[in-house]
Amino acid sequence: MTTVAAYAAPSAKAPLERTTIERREVGEFDVLIDIKFAGICHSDIHQVREGWGEAIFPMVPGHEIAGVVSEVGPGVAKFAVGDRVGVGCMVDSCRECENCKAGLEQYCTGGGMVGTYNAVGKDGEPTYGGYSQKIVVDENYVVRVPDGLALDVAAPLLCAGITTYSPLKHWNAGPGKKVAVLGMGGLGHMGVKIAHALGAEVTVLSQSLRKKDDGLRLGADHYYATSDPETFKKLAGTFDVILSTVSAPLNLDAYLSLLRTDGAFVNVGAPEEPVALNLFSVIGGRKTLAGSGIGGIQETQEMLDFCAAHGFGAEIELISASEINDAYERVLASDVRYRFVIDTATI
Repeated sequence: MTTVAAYAAPSAKAPLERTTIERREVGEFDVLIDIKFAGICHSDIHQVREGWGEAIFPMVPGHEIAGVVSEVGPGVAKFAVGDRVGVGCMVDSCRECENCKAGLEQYCTGGGMVGTYNAVGKDGEPTYGGYSQKIVVDENYVVRVPDGLALDVAAPLLCAGITTYSPLKHWNAGPGKKVAVLGMGGLGHMGVKIAHALGAEVTVLSQSLRKKDDGLRLGADHYYATSDPETFKKLAGTFDVILSTVSAPLNLDAYLSLLRTDGAFVNVGAPEEPVALNLFSVIGGRKTLAGSGIGGIQETQEMLDFCAAHGFGAEIELISASEINDAYERVLASDVRYRFVIDTATI
């Protein structure tokens, strides 16, 4: 076992504090990663505060991990010491079910994917995430960060990037398609960049026009305020895909009215509360109300290569570990443009 410094929440809703954790010895197919940067995702806050249900404490959050390989097990074939790598939201799965074999490990039906933190690994031990100095991960759940991407702006791609890329690809965002990104935050700003790079006509739907200049700079063609009732009249029946990155309850019927016939409203934001729906909102127009998780390992690598090829990572604000608790409050206040990233050298 290796002892490393980390930031952990000792109990539900408690502030995070510096501590030490044990990482397992490097096994035959394991990779030891010196973590350089770790993104802060709204999911971290949901789980630290048990917004999504009972959690495991102490909790070391963080599933947007970028770093450098410092040791490999004797059976490792995919990586070598010195490689620039990333780890996202999962560190294992059953590997045997239909989904795992199809590269959809995120939808593992053989017990479910093993989360990078707030989960229990196959060894029976709790998993600890990226707010730490090092992590040991099976090589099959590690991806390569292309040389064209700096590690700090690559880290958020391991969740925010793949969470938006996967549904945009699945629902065929591209030339000739009108895509709306609902919410201009950590996920939303990546949705704008990716949808634009895929060739779609991109509209941002945000509560206000406060971030309009940013949205247009990042690739949006149009920007509307959802607080203005005229928006829903003007845009009725417009979109092929609406990607909702919002983690608060929405008036789904209102947003479904913005879809064209056969359009899809895809949720990647996960509110803590249930939402209501009038089924006539989907029956009329043969519309789809859908959800999407992250992506599989192969698709995550594809996304990183795509972002590198198009010359972009996340828009970040680099912080020290001592600023994590303040950063959480700022995320809740939508006061970040657009992703906090921890410089793990400060842990």
